[in-house]
Amino acid sequence: MNDKEKYQMLFIQLISSLHAGALQQMGKIKNPATDSIERNLEQAELTIDMIDMLHERTKGNLSPDEEKFITTVVNELKLNYVDEKAKEQKPQ
Repeated sequence: MNDKEKYQMLFIQLISSLHAGALQQMGKIKNPATDSIERNLEQAELTIDMIDMLHERTKGNLSPDEEKFITTVVNELKLNYVDEKAKEQKPQ
């Protein structure tokens, strides 16, 4: 494996890790450490902003596959975040 392939793999792993964290923070998936659903939308928003910042800061330096991956992740997380925020607004 050359350095370019190694860095591409590490980049995808980093974004995937942040993606999973944001999904946990939105209560979409269980926290594997506690085996329970936990919800912290403020933290989820920070994680999404972090991925968005990485996307902006790496523009022009990503392969087409990396660009497509991070764009898809950011869009999916933002849509899920809006959905979760809307649930907070609805009266019980």
